[in-house]
Amino acid sequence: MSWVILGIAGLLEIAFAICMKWSDGFTRFVPSALTVATGLSSVILLSLSLRALPMGTAYAVWTGIGAAGTAILGIVLLDESASSSRLLCITLILAGVIGLKWVSEA
Repeated sequence: MSWVILGIAGLLEIAFAICMKWSDGFTRFVPSALTVATGLSSVILLSLSLRALPMGTAYAVWTGIGAAGTAILGIVLLDESASSSRLLCITLILAGVIGLKWVSEA
């Protein structure tokens, strides 16, 4: 169950970053409120997952999900570059996340 909670925390981390972009420097109320809500929710779920998962592994997976997911949504939603080198780097982040899950003792 801790891995599921961590996965949801990672997805909320992606939502946090996207909402922050849409908040336009916290000048738009709804995206700003969503930024705060998703950020807090993400950190709370991360802390809950740390009850059973090793801290280093959980934090690395959480940030990896957030980084890779945000980069992918940047490409899809914000028309950011989808160069082959950028996609390779995103793939390497995801490989690291999968690897950490695979070798984790929890």
